[in-house]
Formats: sequence, structure tokens, C-alpha cells
Amino acid sequence: MRLTSRREVYRNKWLTLFEDQIERSNGSAGIYAWIDKPPFAVVIPFDGTHVTMIRQYRYPNQRWSWEFPSGAVEGRPELSAVEIARQELREETGLLAGRLTALGKLAIAPGFSNQEYTVFLAEDLEQTDLELEEEEADLTQGKFTPAQVREMCVSGEITDSPTVTAMFLWQNA
Repeated sequence: MRLTSRREVYRNKWLTLFEDQIERSNGSAGIYAWIDKPPFAVVIPFDGTHVTMIRQYRYPNQRWSWEFPSGAVEGRPELSAVEIARQELREETGLLAGRLTALGKLAIAPGFSNQEYTVFLAEDLEQTDLELEEEEADLTQGKFTPAQVREMCVSGEITDSPTVTAMFLWQNA
């Protein structure tokens, strides 16, 4: 495919929506709408027995969701994946990790977004204060064994795909 023109359709602090005019390899014209978002990190905080998960209300799905701590740092493209992971872990759980191990880098939805994420295992944890953002005001925490999280993934109680993928990467590392 070859880009012939690009139009910015919408922008806010979290994303930019583009509509590209393209020429396909067979010469036909088309359009491709896609979302530009910064990279994010998913963190599995493991204390040797339990993982810490967060529960928050996900407006687009109109339901509560158990997830591993995750997020992006908008407006800070210079941050490494490790720095993003440390910041999100601290903000959402109040935990500091003595050791972070990268388990894999993935694309969230390559059919309509360029956003990628890195999954980390966080160990040697130390508890500090939460630093929740305004959008995370309803966030709560829970501790689960890895077996409980696996069962929640298989049963459909956990539907957040980065969390399910992170669990798969961790258990198959």
C-alpha cells in the first residue's frame, strides 16, 4: 500500500484519529482510518504467592473489569517501556518493583491502531502510596493466586485482552 494523503479527523490528549487515502498494490484507491496512540505497559505484580490486580469501570463496555495494572504516559514519548511500567505500577497500586522482567512486546489492535505494549513481571515489591489519576478514581485492588487469575481468564470473568495475553506470556515463559 502507498499513502497518497492523510487527514487528521480528531485529536485529544489520549489519541489521534487519521483517515488515509491509499493506493493498494493492485492500483485501486481506498481509505484507511486508524488510531495513533502512545505505547503502554502491562505489569504483573507478583509477590511470590499472589498477583495484585486492579478493578475499574470501563465505560465503552459498560462494566467493571479486573486487569493487571497498565497504562501509557501521554505527552512523554521519551520514556522507555520500563519507565512507563514503573510509573503505572506506582500510580495504580502504590507498589515499587525491585525487579522488572520484560515478557514480550505486542500490538494491541494492528488492524486499526499503531499502539504497542510491553508486558512486565514485577517482583521484589514494596508498598507505597497510590497516585491515582482523576480518571482512575473508582479503581480498587485485589490479590489473587496465579491459578485464580488463570481460571478468571478461562471462565470469561477477565475479558481485558492485554491481561489475558500477559497471563499467557508469564505462564509460558
